Amino acid sequence: MADLPVRRGSGASSLGRWTRGFDPFERMRELMGFDPFEQMGRMVSGGEQTWNFVPAFEVKETKDAYIFKADLPGVKESDLDITLTGDRITISGKRETEQQDESDRFYAYERSYGSFSRSFTLPEGVDVNQVNAELKEGVLNLRLPKLPEVQPKRIQVGTSETGKQGKVKA
Repeated sequence: MADLPVRRGSGASSLGRWTRGFDPFERMRELMGFDPFEQMGRMVSGGEQTWNFVPAFEVKETKDAYIFKADLPGVKESDLDITLTGDRITISGKRETEQQDESDRFYAYERSYGSFSRSFTLPEGVDVNQVNAELKEGVLNLRLPKLPEVQPKRIQVGTSETGKQGKVKA
């Protein structure tokens, strides 16, 4: 059994001084050539180091359309699939891992790779023939216009004294 240095001092202040800047995972990597995060990634993915890629979406409604935006950095247009079935839109794709060499040594591995799929239920009144999708600079912009009959219309209010009735304006 190896002799470990023992530090003795007066209470918690000496312990705090000794442990400050101590990274147990870095020590494990140094001593054993073992990276627990790398091993965990391999166990989850069956040998490949992949993590679940979940893009962030923004969905909003304007007076004439539904607008979807998604951050998809590193996703190629050819790896993106958008389908509209009934009142359900599904956006799926993948971001491939980059080529790695056996001699590469990572100090941090925080980027996500893999496949994703997100589905949204749409309200009635989407003009499915006018949907527009664009992937530019890693951001997907998807515009689903509303049919004219479901777009809001302004109703002009008349007074009862003059006998005028409300009229609809487009």
